Amino acid sequence: MSFNPAVFALKRRTTMIVLTLLLVGAGIASYRGLGRLEYPAFTIKTAMVLTTYPGASPQEVEEEVSDVVEEAIQSMEQVKRVYSTSQEGLSVVFVDMKDRYEASALPQVWDELRRKVGDAQVTLPPGAGPSQVYDDFGDVYGLLFAVTGEGYSYAQLKDYAEELKKELLLCRDVAKIDFWGTQQERLYVEFRRSRLAELGLSPDRIGQILSSQNLVRESGNVDLGDLRTRVTPTGDFAAEEAVGDILIGGEGGLVRLGDVATLSRGYVDPPRNLMRFDGRPAIGLGISTVAGGNVVEMGKAVRERLAELEASRPVGMELVPVYYQSDMVVRSVNQFIVNLLESVAIVVGLLMLFMGWQSGLLIGFILILTILTTLVGMFLMGIELQKVSLGALVLALGMLVDNAIVVADGILVRVERGQSREAAACDVVKETQWPLLGATAVAILAFGSVGFAPGDVGEFCRSLFHVMALSLSFSWVLAVTATPLLCVLFLKVPDREGTVDPYDRPFYRIYRRLVHLCLKRAPLSVAVIVVLFVLSVVAFGTIPLSFFPPSTQPYFYVNVWKPQGTTIEATSRTMEELESFVLGLDGVRNVATFVGEGSLRYVLTYNYESPNASYGQLLVEADDYRRIDELVLAVERQIKGSFPGEAIYCSRIMTGPSKPYTVEVRFRGPDAAVLKDLARRGEAVMRSHGGARDIRTDWRHPLFVVRPQFSESRARRAGTSRYDLAGALQWTFNGTVAGIYREGTELIPIVARPVEEERLSAEQIEDVQVWSGAAGAYVPLGQVVSSVERVWEDPLVKRRNRQRTVTLQANPVVGLAEPLRRELREAIEAIPIPPGYSMEWAGEYADSQDAQRPLMKSFPFFLGAMFFILIVLFDSVRRPLIVFLTVPLSTIGVVVAFLLTGQPFGFIAIVGFLGLSGMLIKNAIVLIDQIELDRAEGKAPYGAILDSAVSRLRPVTMAAGTTILGVIPLLTDPLYAGMAVTIMGGLFGGTFLTLIVVPVLYRLAFRVAVDDSAL
Repeated sequence: MSFNPAVFALKRRTTMIVLTLLLVGAGIASYRGLGRLEYPAFTIKTAMVLTTYPGASPQEVEEEVSDVVEEAIQSMEQVKRVYSTSQEGLSVVFVDMKDRYEASALPQVWDELRRKVGDAQVTLPPGAGPSQVYDDFGDVYGLLFAVTGEGYSYAQLKDYAEELKKELLLCRDVAKIDFWGTQQERLYVEFRRSRLAELGLSPDRIGQILSSQNLVRESGNVDLGDLRTRVTPTGDFAAEEAVGDILIGGEGGLVRLGDVATLSRGYVDPPRNLMRFDGRPAIGLGISTVAGGNVVEMGKAVRERLAELEASRPVGMELVPVYYQSDMVVRSVNQFIVNLLESVAIVVGLLMLFMGWQSGLLIGFILILTILTTLVGMFLMGIELQKVSLGALVLALGMLVDNAIVVADGILVRVERGQSREAAACDVVKETQWPLLGATAVAILAFGSVGFAPGDVGEFCRSLFHVMALSLSFSWVLAVTATPLLCVLFLKVPDREGTVDPYDRPFYRIYRRLVHLCLKRAPLSVAVIVVLFVLSVVAFGTIPLSFFPPSTQPYFYVNVWKPQGTTIEATSRTMEELESFVLGLDGVRNVATFVGEGSLRYVLTYNYESPNASYGQLLVEADDYRRIDELVLAVERQIKGSFPGEAIYCSRIMTGPSKPYTVEVRFRGPDAAVLKDLARRGEAVMRSHGGARDIRTDWRHPLFVVRPQFSESRARRAGTSRYDLAGALQWTFNGTVAGIYREGTELIPIVARPVEEERLSAEQIEDVQVWSGAAGAYVPLGQVVSSVERVWEDPLVKRRNRQRTVTLQANPVVGLAEPLRRELREAIEAIPIPPGYSMEWAGEYADSQDAQRPLMKSFPFFLGAMFFILIVLFDSVRRPLIVFLTVPLSTIGVVVAFLLTGQPFGFIAIVGFLGLSGMLIKNAIVLIDQIELDRAEGKAPYGAILDSAVSRLRPVTMAAGTTILGVIPLLTDPLYAGMAVTIMGGLFGGTFLTLIVVPVLYRLAFRVAVDDSAL
């Protein structure tokens, strides 16, 4: 005799009631203890390797450094791709690890990466390196502040920021704190060239004197009796003035440094990056959360500590939030909780309307109990409350009541026919527990490809699978235990004389006639469905496609690309003009300006831009995200009017993994000239189309380079070398680091350079003086070089998997990326590609393909598992085939829904379709199982089909109705709108398929003869 959970629950009523109350309490406690995030975390499996090669051209960096580092990295089995940027004096190599490596495995991978890069150092050219590996590329600084202060220097702002860092690191769940936009202090020692010539001093000699003066060196130990003590001579720079007291000189004697040079404090020139907030100079302070920490609690702790430290804040200094993730999370989670409660209310209201208030409240309680139990499971598994996990709960609502509806409806029908509540409960659970378990397992497996998909997108959506698996599993357990118990305890059926047929009602009779009509004309019914299916497949091609939609956060970016080679000061001036205009717009709350590189990653989906003096970005906060489109239009009008020809474009924070340029074409091959020619042809196609904007290539424009032609023979006669020439040029134009001055914990470089009026421009390069060691004097540049040429060179050399790659980038003027790509595709792909070169689409298209590929690889496995479960349930092949035929036919309803709403079909919609397939299969399982039960009880096959269809009308329509109406709140959320449309349209059409097509297919598959008398 098989185990019957209903019998156990009815015999152990007190235990079940106490357990139910415990689950309610545990669920409420779990909700309060769950971590909270805005979006789920996913691991950025990217590391960055920086290698300096001072003085080298981009091509020299590429060939002598980037290629060496890339070769070492590519020998690792874990590597997915390597791509690099080689520029003047710097190699930036990015490495992406394969999708299968999760966060727990990455530390070991990064260690191996460091070893590989370390081993490659011996093969780097002299003067290059050492390489630095940055594996914290994906750290998210969810709290980003701007430290500002009128009249305060950068050093004073940083001192205040350092004090804050010490205090805030002690707050709950704070992992680390980093700064952005700090300016490196320098001590400048400025000479007149004439005075150095008099003293017979070279810049190198000055550097030797300054560096040796403050160099820390072991000076030994001495025994004093039984004690050993350290010997430490004085003479280091005790104060800034001490630098000026150093004696320097040559053959003409010694002089005090301060008598022949001017000492001043300043900052590195040019700076690496600059930050402003609402037009004021600022330093960024970013705070990240520990792994598994609660960002909301961290935000509260930081806010409380800052309030306590308010009294110690220097007058005039401000610490202003630029991005406060905990506030965003609270708003996002609260909004989704409201959506969840609305969905629960809709589902319970629908149940009460169609099943009676008693049954509706009873199933509604089971629904709430299932949600609370799921929260307990989430707490134990460490799943945070965020948009994906909460969205999964909303999505699961309709599915969660399926099992309870089937059980409760079966009990209600049997009681109405005169059976006792206890007997009805036990019999219904006995008949349905295994079909419902199989159907629930199938529904869970439908999301399996999402749960086990590797990669960023799979990680991003993984909590959806976990929550669905938890909630659906608990829904089955509660359906076969708590539901029959509650039905016995609380379900009241009006007393009626004798037995009644609950299906002898007008609605059921009309449906029975419709099924009979379709069964009689089964071939015609199938033909109509096939035609509709073909039409839906054709119409699907007209639906716009997307990857991930924009976020509802009230932020947008203004990205600025000046011509490559533009100084950071010039870029900053452009940013000042833009920020002044944007700050004057109605609806703008504040503007943070970043110049020189991307900011700290304050949201996981932020696209960091590596250091480049010609790049700037405004982070604009609006008072309402619904006004962003209006503000963007205003900014773009200003760009066209005041910045014609500038590469400036606006973008929004996205809900998932994204790229700043959504349409990209890569050309790969050995010759840069050929690649750029291919890119120019592609650019011409894009510009002639008219639907593309922000068109550019990632190699940027060639740069004008001044190139003195070194003459070996002249240099030898003058007693100089190429090294002396390079040092003279560096000294004249930028200054050279000549030592270190220690001030507390700060190490301040000492930079020697000419006085301001003797710093030459490019036009005065002929006036540069080169030190001749042989002559003990300076010689003119003309005695060392044959000529000074001006040539063009590529400022950036991009490579991908060790092959030169030029990427043509653009965004659509309006609408989505995929329609524009499709329109450009034929013309772009018609560009002749020479042998040895290749072309491929990148951007959003490639990202979408990369995200879907793991799903498509794993989905056949889960599809096979679902089919096997059906074979086990029915011990048949034909019956599972009937069930699975409902899945592709559901595209009819999906396509119609997307055409009516105009929503784009994105990745989350694909996830929704996978879930939809599980729902449809579940409903079809229950219907076919009922047919088999009726036939086993002796009913004629045709009558069993009709009776089973009628008996499952209410459970199937109720399950579909609760799910369709339950996801209505998701329509307003950009992330889930596509999924909601998929579920609503697919279920609406799928319900018809289950109730009409499944009986028709069953009749055809088993050659059941039509029996008019069964009507």
